[in-house]
Amino acid sequence: MSKGNPAWKLVLTVLSILLTIFVWTKGLQESFDRPSVNPTLSLHQREISVLAEPAFPDPLKELFFASDPLFDLKSSLQEIPLDQISERNRLLLANLDIPKDDKDALLDIDFKDNVLRKVKLLVHNELTGKDAFKNDISKLKIIKDDPLLYQTSCFSLGGTKENCIDQDLSKKMRTRLLISQSFPFLGVVFGIVLLIRQLWILFSNNSKPWPQLISLPLSLVDMTLLVAGGFVVLGEVLVPAIVLPLTIPITKVFSQPVGDSLKVLIGYGAMTFPPLIILRQQIKSLRSFEVPPQGWLQWRLRPFNSAIYKAIGGWLMILPLVLFISWLTNFLFGDQGGSNPLLEMVLNSKDPLALSLLVFTTVVFAPLFEELIFRGALLPVLAKKFGLWGGIFLSAFAFAVAHLSVGELPPLFVLGVGLALMRLSTGRLLPCVLMHSFWNGVTFFSLLLLGG
Repeated sequence: MSKGNPAWKLVLTVLSILLTIFVWTKGLQESFDRPSVNPTLSLHQREISVLAEPAFPDPLKELFFASDPLFDLKSSLQEIPLDQISERNRLLLANLDIPKDDKDALLDIDFKDNVLRKVKLLVHNELTGKDAFKNDISKLKIIKDDPLLYQTSCFSLGGTKENCIDQDLSKKMRTRLLISQSFPFLGVVFGIVLLIRQLWILFSNNSKPWPQLISLPLSLVDMTLLVAGGFVVLGEVLVPAIVLPLTIPITKVFSQPVGDSLKVLIGYGAMTFPPLIILRQQIKSLRSFEVPPQGWLQWRLRPFNSAIYKAIGGWLMILPLVLFISWLTNFLFGDQGGSNPLLEMVLNSKDPLALSLLVFTTVVFAPLFEELIFRGALLPVLAKKFGLWGGIFLSAFAFAVAHLSVGELPPLFVLGVGLALMRLSTGRLLPCVLMHSFWNGVTFFSLLLLGG
């Protein structure tokens, strides 16, 4: 605001900045210790490829499979350190064509899972000197809910394609594979076309001027208190530390996937509470100012259809740029890890209620809150103080760092730039929320296709 800031506000601002630097630095450092979800995604994709391959006509196999899917699967499994590979993947790799010494090393442990122990004795009983069930494929029904392990175990027992491959399942996996591969490809193609079109409009001077920027008449001190004090110090540290222990009796009532998803939802809700209260008080303090016709935050819910079209177009245009930056980062620096734990939860969860809670958190709750803070309040103030591009880059940087993942920092920064451009070019906040929801929703859908 135009008047000077009192001393207590300046002291709180400095403390908030220092604590935020500490929290974000520590969070980014800890992200190096979190595993990346990329190897798991790659492994799931290759498992689906093995199951789907029999359903593809021979002329199309060369188009969709650069090499033998079984060979690719074996290569992925062999990249997992022996002390980190799961019991299920030990059996899976042992079923494939590998040297006997490697197979012995994989199976030379006491399997804790009773079902997998039985499969090990059934399929690989030459290691124990027992041949009673060597050709008894019917006993593999105990792993029917794991089609890939069943298929590879069946072939290891001398089975044929007729009794080892489930043709109906193979067709379903073919559909999943086609969608998971074609959807991103088509999205990138359409996105590049739209980007070229947008650049042509820009350089031919046919682009329409951006709407007038409406900014909350607040100072950088106020924004610092909102983001650093409310979002980080109170939202990410203090309130969750108080609330999450109180939720343990509630989450324990449910099974683990549902309880974990509920914990995520409650934790995210607790995080949003302080900054939303601060923002509400800041807006209430502006009573002496005339409220713009479109409101301080420019939600502009109508026309809703145009907001959807803008959001889809923005999502398509930012998709190839984010994917390129992700590829370039991995190419130059390798996989830095630090994937959002939610990705692993979605990938491995099969519980409908748990997935529903995660969908609400990631596709509805997170976009609404994050766009309100970063593009609704922060971006216009920064753009007024540092110019449009200064505001775009600073808000995108804060958005990316707030996710506390070194590996995801570059692509999230690019996504933040795209969302900021959407906000400024449309003069509306709703398209940003929808674009963010589409991004999270497509990611969620892709994980569902590859999971299970």
